Amino acid sequence: MKNLFQAGKLLLLDLASTFFFLFLYLLTKNITLSVFLGMALGAAQIGWEFARKKPIDTMQWLSLFLVLGAGTATLLTDDPRFVMIKPSVIYCVVGIVMLKRGWMNRYLPPVAIELIPDVATIFGYAWAALMFLSAALNLIVALNFSVATWSAFMSTYAILSKLALFLIGYATMRTIAIRRRARLAAAPS
Repeated sequence: MKNLFQAGKLLLLDLASTFFFLFLYLLTKNITLSVFLGMALGAAQIGWEFARKKPIDTMQWLSLFLVLGAGTATLLTDDPRFVMIKPSVIYCVVGIVMLKRGWMNRYLPPVAIELIPDVATIFGYAWAALMFLSAALNLIVALNFSVATWSAFMSTYAILSKLALFLIGYATMRTIAIRRRARLAAAPS
């Protein structure tokens, strides 16, 4: 569970400049200010890692590239949709990574890996599917609705969809693991 929260924290940090842009835009309705400060946050995050002599992960570089690219496109066109589309790219990248069989194993206790590796694999693919669905929904909402609507929908959907899948996955895996363990204990040796 600790590793799962760590992964979630890293994804949130990768999306921090987008959330910061969104918050500032909703607060000020100033696209230019919001984009500049969002881009500054993205660059500052990488600068902070450099200053601490920490390695810069691929997703961090991707996030910075997307922040600077989407921010520049937004400034040149005065259209916030470029920044709004950024989460779709990140969702797709994360979804592709989640297509790797067994990626969830690092987040599971050894007993779960022993008892329910098949169920964990299925939920790993379910997570990938959720990422691709989230990317598509974000793109549809970003291209067809206002920043305020996009903000309300995607922030609510993002949290609730991931929480729902996490809870469904946890309950399902735990239930199946308990049943399998009971069957193993009851089986004659």
